[in-house]
Amino acid sequence: MTRKYYSARKSKIALGLEAFKNVFEALFRLYREKQYFDEAFGFGCVDSGWTPGTMGRDPAVFFLRHLRKRDLWPILAKLSSYSEDDLFDVIELLYDLVSQPTEGFYHEYNNCGMHYSKYNQPSGQAEFRAEINEILSDYGDGYELAENGEIVEKADKGLETLLSARLPVSAGENAQHKMEEAIALFRKRHASVTDRQNAVVMLAGIFEALRPKLKGIITQKDESDLFNIANNFEIRHQNEKQKTQYDKPLWLSWMFYFYLATLHFATRKLDVRR
Repeated sequence: MTRKYYSARKSKIALGLEAFKNVFEALFRLYREKQYFDEAFGFGCVDSGWTPGTMGRDPAVFFLRHLRKRDLWPILAKLSSYSEDDLFDVIELLYDLVSQPTEGFYHEYNNCGMHYSKYNQPSGQAEFRAEINEILSDYGDGYELAENGEIVEKADKGLETLLSARLPVSAGENAQHKMEEAIALFRKRHASVTDRQNAVVMLAGIFEALRPKLKGIITQKDESDLFNIANNFEIRHQNEKQKTQYDKPLWLSWMFYFYLATLHFATRKLDVRR
């Protein structure tokens, strides 16, 4: 269920941490009941007892090994004490563990239930991600679980497609990889001004590499303006002539999306010219 109802459409309703925990708990219980965590957590049988999952026989140690934190397992018993970082860590780990059960048999004795032997992880991850993003988008300033399994700040409305779109094949895998790195750095949780500045520098670097190919795609003046942004606003180089008296976080956001949109435009124009 993805549609928003009246109040949510009218104005953003931000969940606080405790309310977010409550909604997460309900979602986690649902996926556990649907047996989307059987492959990882294991399952019980009235005949054979407990069958461990991929987490092994000691899930608490598994959580400690992967998250470097104690007292996060069992989830429902420890949830009330989670900090925001704890909860986000657990959501990211659950994304790595969730899988849709696909093949198994129903054990009738004593209504034991379904015992699955095959699972589809990509399908389970896609479903879990879609549902967790419904509540993440309404928590605080808005977050989302990206396809790579990391929770990042939610994209500004209208820019979601720009962040997820791939560059044309002709731009090269290196350009695509560097763009993805820049996006991840800019959007990561707790990204500092320096992180966001470095993300803009990375996008400017992609243009630098493509500069010889841009002749005829963008005008000389536009090309000059493109690089002046990074060079004159204390982004790539530091000297006494640069502009420093400006709202840096706001400008970095504008510069980032400006470079990203222009990169998509320029590489698609290059692709057409080929």
